[in-house]
Amino acid sequence: MSGETQAGNGRRFTALILAASRGAADPVAKSEGTSHKCLVDVVGTPMLTRVVETLIASPSIGAIAISIEAPEVLEALAPVAEAVAAGHITVLTSGPTTSASVLRAAEALGNPYPLLIATADNPLLAPGMVEHFCAGSLASDADLSVALASETVVREAVPTAQRTFLRFRDGRYSGCNLYALTREAGLGAVRFWAAAERHRKRPWRLVATFGLGSLVLFLLGWLTLDDAFARASRVMKVRAKVLKMPFPTAPIDVDKPADLALVRQILASGGS
Repeated sequence: MSGETQAGNGRRFTALILAASRGAADPVAKSEGTSHKCLVDVVGTPMLTRVVETLIASPSIGAIAISIEAPEVLEALAPVAEAVAAGHITVLTSGPTTSASVLRAAEALGNPYPLLIATADNPLLAPGMVEHFCAGSLASDADLSVALASETVVREAVPTAQRTFLRFRDGRYSGCNLYALTREAGLGAVRFWAAAERHRKRPWRLVATFGLGSLVLFLLGWLTLDDAFARASRVMKVRAKVLKMPFPTAPIDVDKPADLALVRQILASGGS
């Protein structure tokens, strides 16, 4: 396993994989008898290994880092451990929250931009998805790009997928666990989210941050997807844009045992 790739556009991304454990309560790790969800076998290959292999096979990726709270866990994944030992993958200690992990990684990596953020529980991630998202992120000239897939695209191909879809005036969309910070300014969104995480038990503070008007329009489904991101950009003081993914399996990650069963079924049948 090697971290060297070729890219056509001259701007290769650093890929950050978030792989920290959710703790003993993680339903997937618990059901599979592992300490970390990222170690769970998916049709012969652990989840994290699948994500790493996908990123290595993606021409837009020039470097890979893994954020995890217990680096020794990676020793159980021979191909990943070998790549780490060879210097092809950087291992970083995660923070107490997702946003803290990203901020810590950005500081440790120095100047990692453009930075692609992915998660270890997305074993259906494929090189085509990565290339589509990276190219679109650079073309948009946004500080932050967020990958979303429409319910229509997902349901047509995977009608049994259990996803959370956010309702907008122009459709319902689910997140794909892919984010791109094309420049350091994108960290403003991460810092904003870090502050929001501190208010998670005081929802009125979140309402005050975004504004009651925006919240009401969102709850009523009166905002288009682009409207919502434009409003969020103004609040965060970051140019944030959405990139719609045409891949039906892009938002299917593994949060619960039912998701794992579906992912295994898709991969066993030759899908991705």
